[in-house]
Formats: sequence, C-alpha cells, structure tokens
Amino acid sequence: MDDLKLLKQIQKLKDSDIRQKIGRRISEFKSLGKKSDVILFSELCFCILTANFTAEKTIKIQNEIGSSGFLNLPERKLANKLKSLGHRYPNTRAKYIVEARKFAKNLGQLVKSQKTDIEAREFFAENVKGLGYKEASHFLRNIGFENLAIIDFHILDLLAKHNLIKKPKTKSLTKKNYLEFEKILSNLSKKVSLNLAELDVYLWLLETGKVLK
Repeated sequence: MDDLKLLKQIQKLKDSDIRQKIGRRISEFKSLGKKSDVILFSELCFCILTANFTAEKTIKIQNEIGSSGFLNLPERKLANKLKSLGHRYPNTRAKYIVEARKFAKNLGQLVKSQKTDIEAREFFAENVKGLGYKEASHFLRNIGFENLAIIDFHILDLLAKHNLIKKPKTKSLTKKNYLEFEKILSNLSKKVSLNLAELDVYLWLLETGKVLK
C-alpha cells in the first residue's frame, strides 16, 4: 500500500497550528460524553440524521430542533420540521428518532455499561434503528470514544485516492468490508501516533477542508 504521501500530509498538519484546533475538538467530544442524557440523545439523533445526508446540514438541523424537539415532538410534527429544514428523508428519520426515545432516559448509563468500544458499537448498531456501523461509530466518537473509525464516502475517496483501497462500487458497506477498511485506518493511525478519533478529524480536514463533528 502506498501510504507515504498521505502520512506526510497528516504529519504536516500535526506540525501546524491546526493541531491545537483538532485537539480542542477532541476535548469537546470527551466533554460531551459527560453531559446529561438529554444532550447525549440529541447527539444520537444527530447521527441518525447524518445517514446518507451531510454533517454540515445536519448540524444546522440539530441546532434548530434542539434537544427538547428531539425528545418531545410528535412523529408527524418532527417529520414536518425535518422536511421544512431540508432533510432528504424526513419521514423515515422522524420514525427512527421517535423509536430511539426508549433509550433516552438512561442513555449515559447504557453507554457506560458497554465494556469496550467494539461492544458499544455492536449494541447501538444492532438496537437503534437508523444506526449502522458508520453512524454508531460516529455517535460514540462524538461522545469521547477513541478507537472506532467513521468510514463515510469522504474517507473512502481519500483512501482510494492514495491507492490504499479499491473504492467500493456502493456506499453501503458490508460489516466485513467496514472492518477491513477500519483495520487499514487503524494501521495508518499507529504510523502517525494518533487514535482513530483523532485520525478521522485529520482525514476529514484533508478531504473537505473542514473540521466538523
């Protein structure tokens, strides 16, 4: 695998002022994980909404609806709100969010009860409708977990560009493919002395020019 050029690009960012900005973002993720169940549920909803949609637009939707809206709006009103805010799949996502409310009251404890990052991802991917491996990894990273890769099309494009993978024909990854790509990213992270949470932010910046969440 030809990862030398990518490694150099990551190291260049690490040696620049952007490292402090990324460090602050990672600290924010860890702080978020210590917040109330209501705040954690809002972040879970954010990750449900990002599936096949943009993170940037979802951030705006999350801010507009707020924690109370995610918890309390009736499904139809929530769907209408999502539609008015431009979400691509308002009805399906509203249904998933309403169904996920059964986890809202003890979400923090539920997260803490998982023994490992992998176990936590399995639980959320299997039990929360609307969360696949990518979205479950995204949620857990956003609340402070460090050892899971968020493999979306931006990351796949970047890896393919550097001949680290052959780009999949579909955006929907099997569990086997996801874990294979995650292993490649894990090896890459070790070479640049970053955990997977940090590496994701650096790769996102390289591919999109933005530091989001």
